[in-house]
Amino acid sequence: MKNKRLLCCRTLHCKPQAVLLFFSLLLSCRGAEEIVPSTGADTGGAEQLASVRGFYVLNEGNMGSNKCTLDWFDYSTGIYHKNIYAERNPGVVQELGDVGNDIGVYGSKLYAVINCSHFVEVMDTRTAHHRTQIAIPNCRYLAFGGRYVYVTSYAGPVQVDPNARLGYVARVDTATLQVVDTCTVGYQPEQMALFGGKLYVANSGGYRVPNYDCTVSVIDVETFRVIKTINVAPNLQCMAVDAHRGLVYVSSRGDYADINSAIYVIDAHSDEVVKEIPLPCSAMTLQGDSLYVVSRRMSWDDDEKPVSYIVYDLGLEKVVTESFITDGTDADITMPYGIAVNPENGDILVTDAKDYVTPGRLNCYTRAGVRRWAVTTGDIPGHIAFVEK
Repeated sequence: MKNKRLLCCRTLHCKPQAVLLFFSLLLSCRGAEEIVPSTGADTGGAEQLASVRGFYVLNEGNMGSNKCTLDWFDYSTGIYHKNIYAERNPGVVQELGDVGNDIGVYGSKLYAVINCSHFVEVMDTRTAHHRTQIAIPNCRYLAFGGRYVYVTSYAGPVQVDPNARLGYVARVDTATLQVVDTCTVGYQPEQMALFGGKLYVANSGGYRVPNYDCTVSVIDVETFRVIKTINVAPNLQCMAVDAHRGLVYVSSRGDYADINSAIYVIDAHSDEVVKEIPLPCSAMTLQGDSLYVVSRRMSWDDDEKPVSYIVYDLGLEKVVTESFITDGTDADITMPYGIAVNPENGDILVTDAKDYVTPGRLNCYTRAGVRRWAVTTGDIPGHIAFVEK
């Protein structure tokens, strides 16, 4: 199981009385709870892109701290806006909630999975204004397809339990924002991938340590029922799909002791495992013909583990670089945590969770592996969602 861990200041060009009135109104919306205004930092990375407007960063916040926050980067200005949710939604009590586990954009809506608060927060994509919350217990990750949003759920309470129940996938109608169906899968399901009318679900069994789940559940999207269970490896987590070749990539975290982390390839036509890629994987993302992998072996001991920043070529079926960071600034990264690649300009974003209890860092690298900029984020920056124009 993955361990849940422990400016340019905005200037109001108005009279002091107006400023006082503004903050009084914010406070009145939330009773005695104070609104912390967002801050902006100029990264120097302003760029006029044809299709990408910017991206959101969901900061998990340490479990039990209610410190999940939302950041926004605007490509047209190069400004990174930290902690925007409370300011844009002063009427929402307790802000975003406890532990942000995933974020995604689908159409006009922005979805954020708030794991330990047991809901999916739905916002307006352009403004991050609150629309509604969808109650799903111990929710984990998102996938999008057709008129639906799919959400994995551990189903039970947030606790290690050798008798933890099977999880499920909830199907949410994007028009009504209601759960319209559920499908029981394996134990403690994590990420998903959609291809060919099928939804692939990585089951971890993380709560049942050391008896991890080793399976991928295959759901027929039309009937929304499991049609096959594929035996893969213990403690599955990340997923990505190569739609061009019909291949699904799934990472195993191993057992943190004798069984190493690795990546496995499933042929979506036969629904069989066809390859093992012996790369430890703590995070990965697929862009074009390249699989970007933060490669770090995970184990129960506290020894420092070496990290590699891998690019695996899907066509050549081999590692083409051992480090996509080429300027030596990987030495500045304490705990690489999340990764994303801009689909237009190829910039590689790597988040750094630092010590898991203080603000993290977001690093932006060019295709050539040179750091363009870095900026301070909220606590445990883990998940990134790009917004198109």
